[in-house]
Amino acid sequence: MKLGIVGLPNVGKSTLFNAITNAGAQSANYAFCTIEPNVGVVAVPDARLDALAEIYHPVKFTPATVEFVDIAGLVRGAAQGEGLGNKFLSHIREVDAIVHVVRCFENDDIIHVDGSVDAVRDMETINLELIFSDMEIVQRRIDKDTKLLKGDKSYQTDLNLMKRIMERLENGKSARLDDLSEEEEKILNEACLLSAKPVIYACNMSEEDYAAGLEQNQNYLKVKEKAAEEGAAVLPICAELEAQLADMDKEEKAMFLAELGVEQSGLDRLISACYSLLGLISYLTAGQPEVRAWTIQKGTKAPQAAGKIHSDFERGFIRAEVIAFDDFMQFKSMPAAKEKGLVRSEGKEYVMQDGDIVLFRFNV
Repeated sequence: MKLGIVGLPNVGKSTLFNAITNAGAQSANYAFCTIEPNVGVVAVPDARLDALAEIYHPVKFTPATVEFVDIAGLVRGAAQGEGLGNKFLSHIREVDAIVHVVRCFENDDIIHVDGSVDAVRDMETINLELIFSDMEIVQRRIDKDTKLLKGDKSYQTDLNLMKRIMERLENGKSARLDDLSEEEEKILNEACLLSAKPVIYACNMSEEDYAAGLEQNQNYLKVKEKAAEEGAAVLPICAELEAQLADMDKEEKAMFLAELGVEQSGLDRLISACYSLLGLISYLTAGQPEVRAWTIQKGTKAPQAAGKIHSDFERGFIRAEVIAFDDFMQFKSMPAAKEKGLVRSEGKEYVMQDGDIVLFRFNV
């Protein structure tokens, strides 16, 4: 999973990126501090995997990972090349989802490119740049399809979809559509439109505002309302707080979060929200050689899930021996769970569930 962190300059993007990846991206109080995208790979926190590691004491421990890309601050006019905009927009095309950081804090010492803090205006500034960039691509596609249609009627579906998307873009709406046929969905995915990517708005608050309660922050409430209109997700976060957590060990972190009355760090909540947004789940493999989490799309069947490990597993799939994580933890032993009939033998049509512990049987 590759997530692009975007936003206007000085909204806390790089501070948040540094905190969640410990990658040390430069962070400073001026526009375009980040020019080339910084990349950090983060292990996905999974208490189930930790529990299995305590049982098996594996040689190798391999959690699922998320790649975060800190993309330079966009500005008004980016689609026309302002502020190296075209270069920055090209980086966004490569990600699976967008984490759009919106400034929801007041601080006279941190300049704002537009001179004042207005979360909804900032959201719209970025979104319009993505839309303007998409309009150019969609128009080229419409022109091309119109010419090709004269000799090949198979381009009609593509043309109809592009016209439908253009109408949305011209009205200032994103290219995200949820009523597409399988063929249309494939066309939209291949088009790599920026405004079609799933979005989470990360509302960056000050530590004081975060502690005082979300309902007190008017900018956060406005973002929440606007995101609901778009069908986008919202995540309240405090980049300053995440920066403090990044320097703590596991026990200190747990105590600090408990004092705040928070169960999970912002990173944990962000990753969970992105998994949900992209329809992802994890299945687990466990043994003394390795305990590992594998990320798949919700609805993936057993043979295709096996193919994530190795193509031979999918090609020669015989069956999957499956047990739910909670069932396994009753006995903490596969033989004992088998004796109780909790390990199931599943065939090619089995749809994998989040937290399944699996052993694939195959023959090539």
